[in-house]
Amino acid sequence: MTSVAAFDPQDLRIRPMHADDLRLVERLSSSAFVDLEARLAPAGQEAPSGRSVQAAQIWIARTARFLDSDPGGCWVAEVGDAVVGFATSFRRETTWFLATYAVATPWQGRGVGKALLDAALQHSRGCVRGMLSASSDPRAARRYKLAGFDLHPQMTLSGTVDRTAVPELRNLRDGTPGDQEWMDSLDRGNRGAGRGRDHEFLRSVHRLRVIDHRTGRGYAYSNLDGVQLLAADNRRTAARLLWDALAAVPPGRSTRVAHVTGANQWALETGMEAGLSVRLDGFLGLRGLKPPAPYLHHGALL
Repeated sequence: MTSVAAFDPQDLRIRPMHADDLRLVERLSSSAFVDLEARLAPAGQEAPSGRSVQAAQIWIARTARFLDSDPGGCWVAEVGDAVVGFATSFRRETTWFLATYAVATPWQGRGVGKALLDAALQHSRGCVRGMLSASSDPRAARRYKLAGFDLHPQMTLSGTVDRTAVPELRNLRDGTPGDQEWMDSLDRGNRGAGRGRDHEFLRSVHRLRVIDHRTGRGYAYSNLDGVQLLAADNRRTAARLLWDALAAVPPGRSTRVAHVTGANQWALETGMEAGLSVRLDGFLGLRGLKPPAPYLHHGALL
């Protein structure tokens, strides 16, 4: 393998991702994100850890679906015989989404990331909108801005839920495949595209709760760690869905509500009422879109 010190840009090769790459790029992404979180973490914060075995399996299964639905959006970077970075992206209707993008720590700052993003962006041709979620890494933020994305600061709420603050919740039920049509319609209004088959995957790994009532419609995917994705047609409905997800977290267990933009003050209000604390945490990158609201996006499926 070519050493970092001896690297010549001509040694870099960008090629389509293959199924055989999945386990390797999962490990690369986990390591790169742990290193990034450790570098950006405020003093005194607990050291980040890599994905659990279960989370890694879910990550691989999700990325395999991108390879199946959007092979033109999935790329790896090689130097010699080593994979040093990758990018996965997908199109839904006329919106392009960057799902995951990582470069091994020793190879960052050497043009690998730009080459990967350029390759992934080829998959966005013909799309009128684009969406991505970025860390607070200033180099990544600059790269996305130069690629034409408006950057909107995000916040994360975290802590232990104050159980005494949970209000009475009505008109909620478990979601079913029969809800997908109106859920897709809701997403077209929020992010310019329905999810289609992505709902099948989300239902397989998360709890789906919905409100389909004369007062409003909305849905939320969550797990034991908290809400993973939420969309609604009004703030009150969105807040009830968020409360429902927070109430489902086991007592005493820490939870987090990520990807809160300034357009979603309802989520800040709900989280603070629940006793959670807030911190700045990366950017939402948008092209041809306003910050979706009421909406909390999924980190990879957006």
